[in-house]
Amino acid sequence: MPETGVKIEAVTAAIETLAPLRWAQAWDNVGLLIGDPNAQVRRILLTIDTTRAVVAEAKRVKADLILSYHPVMFKGVKRITAEGPTAHLYDLIRSGIGLYSFHTAMDVAPGGVNDALAQAVGMTQARPLGDFVEDPGGPSYKIVTFVPQDSLNKVADALYAGGAGHIGNYSHCGFQTEGTGTFLPLAGADPTVGQRGRRETVAEIKLETVATAASVRGAIAALHRAHPYETPAFDVFRHYDLEERLGLGRIGPLAHPAKLQEVLARLKKATGARTAGIVGQHNRQLKTAAVCAGSCGDLLSEVVTQGADLYVTGELTHHRALEAQEAGLTCVCLSHTVSERFALKHIARQLKSLLPDITLRQSLKDADPFEWKPL
Repeated sequence: MPETGVKIEAVTAAIETLAPLRWAQAWDNVGLLIGDPNAQVRRILLTIDTTRAVVAEAKRVKADLILSYHPVMFKGVKRITAEGPTAHLYDLIRSGIGLYSFHTAMDVAPGGVNDALAQAVGMTQARPLGDFVEDPGGPSYKIVTFVPQDSLNKVADALYAGGAGHIGNYSHCGFQTEGTGTFLPLAGADPTVGQRGRRETVAEIKLETVATAASVRGAIAALHRAHPYETPAFDVFRHYDLEERLGLGRIGPLAHPAKLQEVLARLKKATGARTAGIVGQHNRQLKTAAVCAGSCGDLLSEVVTQGADLYVTGELTHHRALEAQEAGLTCVCLSHTVSERFALKHIARQLKSLLPDITLRQSLKDADPFEWKPL
């Protein structure tokens, strides 16, 4: 029986339900980097890096698409030739194999690379560490309007029909407060209540509800259509406290305070790491940890400021390591790709549930470019 397949664009849409591209850092290069969105995909190869060995493996297993954590191109490529540093790109294009990178979008994503590393450390209540990005759903808003009592239900129903009033698994969410409205119709006004030139006092209800970025305009338009007043009064406030904080890294308390050796044992089991670079004290009791897969030295000041005892990452420069040492922070450097590669199995499980008709396998040729040996 022939294998079924889907278009690349359907595969990328599924990936982006897990890690929308707008979650990626501005400097990153993510998305479909090589290939035709309309091409059919039956087999996918999942990897951290796209090397010549990985491309050869993709051809051997008849993969139609490579899902690569790291972009194969960070900056503009001026030439792609059959020889030299871009030979593997030339080979991919000639072979009709697509290439998609999710990189920092998957670092930010809930259930992505950094959540996997936080889990490996034994962290609980993990929250993003820094380099925050906008929630792709946009901010939330509160809508407040003032309605005469006999028109309350009409206006409220219009707002809810226009998309307002949703909180979690609940709809028609609102709050009402009785009060008194005052206004003076001026020349040119056509008041629903009262007369021009005479100050009016009306029993009104203050109606409050919420709206998403996608629904707020429609809700306000519905309010205008349903409200009995010629010029209804209303306010729209941005709800900063309801926005999901999305960013790189994770920080949170360890489920159980532990010594470094215990944490290292957890990391070895989860990531397969055989070596680690250690900065700072070995014997302290660790209570709060921070993690960031890959190269995350720029977040070190956030780690210190937010009071972590331990920082687990891929690599730190010499001067960042000194900075951590002087701050009294214990750091574990697993090497860049070792801190990331183990998370592919978690990502693979999520993708298989979204793409049941696709054969997805993790590369056997993807490996740390460093070979660590005693001198």
